[in-house]
Amino acid sequence: MEPSERALVVAVEELAAGDHRAAEQLYHWLWERVTTAVVQILRDAAQAEEVAQEVLTEVWLSAGKYRPERGGVLNWVLVLARRRAVDRVRSVQAAARREARYGARLVERPFDQVVEQAVSRWEHAQVRRAIEELSELQRESVLLVHYCGYSSQEAAEILGVPRTTFKTRLRDAVVRLRGELPKEPAADGC
Repeated sequence: MEPSERALVVAVEELAAGDHRAAEQLYHWLWERVTTAVVQILRDAAQAEEVAQEVLTEVWLSAGKYRPERGGVLNWVLVLARRRAVDRVRSVQAAARREARYGARLVERPFDQVVEQAVSRWEHAQVRRAIEELSELQRESVLLVHYCGYSSQEAAEILGVPRTTFKTRLRDAVVRLRGELPKEPAADGC
């Protein structure tokens, strides 16, 4: 038998006052409606039961927050159920995306580790040499922004120069680095 709206309101008020029998009554009255609403969103009965349990626990814990002037008890509970179900869908989708990204990273690329390490070391050495060729002011600018992570404003303040001066110095350094760094390693790997 469907309870009246008044009976639902009284049960929520009793629950808010600490009457645990009211929780049992609400559970009895609302379980099927909540589970049905959640299954329509999740399409998985086991997850729907979990979400329905979470919703009814939330009703129990937040019964004191219910305001009849905002709407009926059943509508309030079904809104909570739909929100929880949508949150669960989003959570499952996010987990699937994370797993897919993780799986994609695990797929091994066919490469020779020794060659990769040699090329990486060669590239690092080229960058170090190119940075050493910069003027002291340019080198400080590049290191503060690209290695220490300071913004151009912060780096300018550290060096005690106007931001425009700093940005010009940094631009000149980057242009010079681009000209000095080879595009690809030499054919012999050296």
